[in-house]
Amino acid sequence: MKTIKHITILFLLLATSIASAQVKFEAKVSKSELGVNERLRIDFEMNQDGDNFNPPSFQDFTVVAGPNQSVSHSWINGKKSFNKTYSYFLAPKNQGKFTINQATIEIDGEVYKTTPITVNITSAVDKPKDPNDPDVIIADNIHLVAEVSKTNPYINEAITVVYKLYVAPNTGVSNWRETSSPSYNDFWSQNIDTKGLKVLNGKYKGEDYRYVVLRKTVLYPQKTGKLEIEPLSLDITVDVPTNRRNIFGERLMTQAHKTITAGSRQIHVKALPEKNKPANFTGAVGDFDFRVTSSKTELNATESLSATVEVSGNGNLKLFELPNLNVPSSLEVYEPENKDNVRTTGSGMQGKRSQSYTIVPQFKGKYPLPSISFSYFDLKTESYKTLTSDEIVIDVLQGPTNVASNENGAISPNKQTVIANNDQFAFIKTKPNLVSAKKSNFFKTTGFWTALLAPLLAIPLAIVFRNKRDERLADVTGNRIRKADRLAKKYLSEAKRALGQKEAFYVALEKALHNYLKAKLQIETSDFTKEKITETLLERQVEDHTVTEFISILKNCELARYTPITQVEMQQDYDKASKTISEIDKQIR
Repeated sequence: MKTIKHITILFLLLATSIASAQVKFEAKVSKSELGVNERLRIDFEMNQDGDNFNPPSFQDFTVVAGPNQSVSHSWINGKKSFNKTYSYFLAPKNQGKFTINQATIEIDGEVYKTTPITVNITSAVDKPKDPNDPDVIIADNIHLVAEVSKTNPYINEAITVVYKLYVAPNTGVSNWRETSSPSYNDFWSQNIDTKGLKVLNGKYKGEDYRYVVLRKTVLYPQKTGKLEIEPLSLDITVDVPTNRRNIFGERLMTQAHKTITAGSRQIHVKALPEKNKPANFTGAVGDFDFRVTSSKTELNATESLSATVEVSGNGNLKLFELPNLNVPSSLEVYEPENKDNVRTTGSGMQGKRSQSYTIVPQFKGKYPLPSISFSYFDLKTESYKTLTSDEIVIDVLQGPTNVASNENGAISPNKQTVIANNDQFAFIKTKPNLVSAKKSNFFKTTGFWTALLAPLLAIPLAIVFRNKRDERLADVTGNRIRKADRLAKKYLSEAKRALGQKEAFYVALEKALHNYLKAKLQIETSDFTKEKITETLLERQVEDHTVTEFISILKNCELARYTPITQVEMQQDYDKASKTISEIDKQIR
C-alpha cells in the first residue's frame, strides 16, 4: 500500500513539473534603443492564463497607455494553444541606460517572473515616432542592406555584393518588386543565380531578424579611385499590426506599401604597383597556372599539329589577353582558335582559357617553338609573378628539303626574283566601237512617238504615285519603323567599315542592334533593358538560343569598353550580329 502511495505522489510531482516546464512568461520591448522624445512599447506574454499580474514599477518612465489586455485561442493539428498579453506604452523621463524590472504572475499556484530588460535612451530625435504608425513600423523592422565583401580592392580584383532583406519577427513582407536596379558603371559585373529565396535567421545590429538573399553580384573594378555602386530599391507590401482586435482578442493586421533602398556604396579601388611590373604584363590579377603544349613533336611534312597556350586558375580570366605563340617563319601557322571554360561563382571567375594554333610544316628538319612568358599580379603576396613555358622542338621526319632558305629563313643568294613587266604584250581589242556613216532622221521613229506619248501616259501614273505617297506619309508608325530599319542597315555598314577600330566599331554595332529592335518590336530607346528585350522576343516566338545570342552581342558591346579586343573577335561579333538579325527575321511572329 505504501508503495502505491509513493508511486502516486511521484506521478503527481512529475506531472506538476512537466506542466510548470511548459509555462512561458516573458517580456518583449518594441526596441532596445530610442530617443527621449519617443515611445516604448512593452508586452508581457504568457501561454497559460494566470492571476495576480503585477507589472514592474516603471520608475524611469511615464506610463502613457496601458495595460491593454489581449487574449487569443487557437487549434493547430488538434492541439489547443493559448496566448495572453499585457501591453504598456511608456515615455522615457531622462537619457541613459535603464532597466525594466521583473513582472510577476501566478499560474496554477506557482509564481512566474520575467527577465529584466535594459533599454538605452538617447537624445531627442528630429521627429518623435508613433509606434503604431505603419511607416514607423516598416522603418524600424524592415531593412534592405547591400553587403560588400571588400571596399578597397585592387583594380581587376573580384568583390561580391550581396543584397539582403531583413525582416523583424513581429511583422512580415507579403510582396515586393524592384523599382530601381543597381548599375555598375566602371565595373565588369556578373549576377550569381540564387536559385530561389530561402528564409534564414540572422542578426541585424545585434537583434534577431529573418532575412532572404535577393541578389548576388560579382564585380571587377575597371578603374582606379573612388567608384560608386548605385542602390537597389524595392517597393514592398508589409503586414503591420493595428490597434483593432477581432472577437477573439487577436490584433488585426493591415497592409502598407513603402519604397526602401539599400543606399549607394563607395568603393576605393587601388592601382596595381608600378614597381617590378613586368614588360609583358597585360592585366591578369589572381592566382594562375600557365603552360604551352603540343599535340605532336614528330610528324611528316604537310601533316598538322596543334600547339595550345593555356591559362587556368582563379581571377579575371575574361579580362586580359593571352600571350602569343612564337612560331618560326618556315612553319605555316593559322589564326588561333579561342576556347573559354570559365564559370563565375561568389568568389569570382574560375576555370581556364586557351588558344590553339594549327601548324603545318612544309619541309623536313627540326623547328623549335621558343618559350614564352605569362605575368600576373598575385593578390595573396601582392606582388607580380612570371611563369615561363618550356621550349618545344618539332621534328619533321619526312618531306622536301628547304633549299630556298637558310637556317634563318632568308632567301639563298643563288636564287633570283622574277620581275613582271606589264608592257611585254599588247592584247587584241574585241570591241572596236565602230560608228555608222549613214545618218537616220528622228521624225516618226519609235523614239519620236515614245517622247510624244510618254507625258500623257505619265499622268495616271503620277496620280497613283501621289495617292501611294499620301498613304505612306499618313502611316506614322510605318515611317518610324522604316526609318529605324534604314538606320540599322546604316550602322551595320558603319560597323563593318570600323573593323579594327574597337570603340567606333562597338558603338556603331550597338546602335545598329538598338535601331533594329525599334524597327521590329516598336520599343522606345528608354525601354532598352536586357530583361525587356528577352521578354519581348520570347513573346514574339523567337527561339531561346537566338535570344541568348542577341543578348550576348549586347553584352560584348558593353564589355568591349573595358577589355582589349582583337580584330578576329570584332569580325566574329559582326558575323554573329548579322546572323542573329537574320534568324530573328525568320522566327519573329
